Amino acid sequence: MNYLLVFIGGGIGSVLRLIVAAIFGKTSLSLPWATFSSNIISCLIFASVLYIYKEKQFVPENYRHLILIGICGGLSTFSTFSYETFELLKQGMTAWALLNIAFSCIVCIGIFFAFAK
Repeated sequence: MNYLLVFIGGGIGSVLRLIVAAIFGKTSLSLPWATFSSNIISCLIFASVLYIYKEKQFVPENYRHLILIGICGGLSTFSTFSYETFELLKQGMTAWALLNIAFSCIVCIGIFFAFAK
């Protein structure tokens, strides 16, 4: 059953990722705002579910697979983050690449700190 839930969640997360990409599109500087936003949204969902599960025992174990592995796995994207950062470096936009790395890591890890008690 967990495999099916992860499969369904992955599909949902991937469609959400496509929607975020369509909303943000590319900026004139080709900065990876869609990927940044997708990863932040995924971390917010992930941290929220962990917090609710830990504090309230509200989320059943099976649905944790659906949400954490499936939806968040389909929505977040380390490979795209890496590729887009590589492209920034290749275009000579080293400062933007380093800012992308720093802000992505700081904000996403910060989300988990914010939800930790």
